[in-house]
Amino acid sequence: MRQLWLFLALVIVVLIPFAIWGDVWTDRFTFSGSVVWLEHFGQWAWLGGMLLLVGDLFLPVPGTLVMSAMGYLYGLILGSVLSILGSFCAGSTGYWICRILGDRWAIRILGEKGFTQGQQTFNRVGGWLVVLSRWLPVFPEVISCMAGLNRMSAQQFHLALLSSAVPMGIIYATIGHAGIAHPYRAILLSALLPPVIWLLLTPIFKKMKK
Repeated sequence: MRQLWLFLALVIVVLIPFAIWGDVWTDRFTFSGSVVWLEHFGQWAWLGGMLLLVGDLFLPVPGTLVMSAMGYLYGLILGSVLSILGSFCAGSTGYWICRILGDRWAIRILGEKGFTQGQQTFNRVGGWLVVLSRWLPVFPEVISCMAGLNRMSAQQFHLALLSSAVPMGIIYATIGHAGIAHPYRAILLSALLPPVIWLLLTPIFKKMKK
């Protein structure tokens, strides 16, 4: 039960910045607005873009638009690499912030029974939770934090995170680079590819674990 309450609490925490600054950030971070904002950093625009993607943990940053802006500014290959790294760092940051709290704090928050059940759940289906949540709003940040708190295998988490970040980074950088006006197929592809990739990687992970 504590797992559910914690999940809901984290969702509320993530939604608070959207409620306070959501309209301001939405107006500012259109595709063209994201490009202009990154250009203000000059030669450090790549770092500004990656920091924005990591900042999505705490602020209502439209990560997909930032990735598209990276593709526009840096081209398909470098824009994709920067988008992948930014998305991967964002998920890893949420995971490790909660992971470093230690078992004692995790048990205080979740209860001993909840902590044990959470470990079992995340090490059994956590990869799917990470993969399926990455293309949704709010949930990626929450699942990353929950995975860290519940001591999900770091290897499994980062492998699942990478299998999501790679197709998303490439597809949205491609949208920005090509200037696709109606990227619905690309967005659908970014939602469907991560589960397929994880399905292919799961047997490999199980062999590595053994």
